[in-house]
Amino acid sequence: MNVPVNTDSLALLVIRRGVPPLGGDEAVAEADGNALLVGSGCAQAADQLPPLRRAWCAEAGDFAAGAWADALAPLLRDVRRVVLPASADGRDLAPRLAAELDRPLLAGAVRIGEQCADLARWDGRLSVTVETSRPFVATLVPGVRGSAPAEGTPEVTHVDLDVPESPDARVLEVLDPDPATADLAEAPRILGAGAGLARGALTGPESLALLGEVASALGASVGATRVVTDAGWAPYERQIGTTGVVVDPDLYVAFGVSGATQHTGGLGNPRHVVSVNTDGSSPMTAMADLGLVTDAQELLRELARRLDTPGSKDA
Repeated sequence: MNVPVNTDSLALLVIRRGVPPLGGDEAVAEADGNALLVGSGCAQAADQLPPLRRAWCAEAGDFAAGAWADALAPLLRDVRRVVLPASADGRDLAPRLAAELDRPLLAGAVRIGEQCADLARWDGRLSVTVETSRPFVATLVPGVRGSAPAEGTPEVTHVDLDVPESPDARVLEVLDPDPATADLAEAPRILGAGAGLARGALTGPESLALLGEVASALGASVGATRVVTDAGWAPYERQIGTTGVVVDPDLYVAFGVSGATQHTGGLGNPRHVVSVNTDGSSPMTAMADLGLVTDAQELLRELARRLDTPGSKDA
């Protein structure tokens, strides 16, 4: 397999059972529509990447970061910009590949240029532009760039990848993620806490604790606005917004969230939004599919009672 010399940019996506990684479409768009798909079910995954213009599909079996980096490095030496999504597999493969190629790794990028990248630092509150005249490997944070579909049908080439036998990390067991600790960017269901959730009989920390119990009962993760994290009621890794985590859940339920631009700018494109707020004209309620004009804390306490969570008796 030889990647064409005139391919200046290339997205590298780890495919698992025909499913592209989180942020794969954005990585493809950032690489001008060119992508190398490696893993299992690559042809199936190609149909799920609208920005794709040209693809190379390499069936390589189970993910093995070290062995794959060794196999891929000779094939990518003439590609100036190799872009991987900052998904779990992308963050695992990127540093190994950069080491094999002997080139810099620009990790956590929110924008990638011809000879530079804007990197998110300090939990997304700071952007640092790093310039380099050398070819590089970069990881792109999912949910920050977006993508537009390409016109026509992508050109797909099936290739063989010779993965060497070498010592590598082995998967002993795959555990379902715990919604309470899982990466918020990958959570399918999120209950969001705003300042309005602390108005009532419960204090801010008590409200967040009860929200966590309700979220656990519903298989959801807890998110928060900047006001909530600044108050110390939730850790900063739970902050949703332009200075926090960018999310794209199937369901987002906002408890007492007014809907400031800083917060909604990090919501991506959730499939369903529910707003619980006493202000029926708030921006959050205006953008919601369902707006419940009621006291957020009281509704949360009623949910806890009906779900019989541990803290419902005290609430």
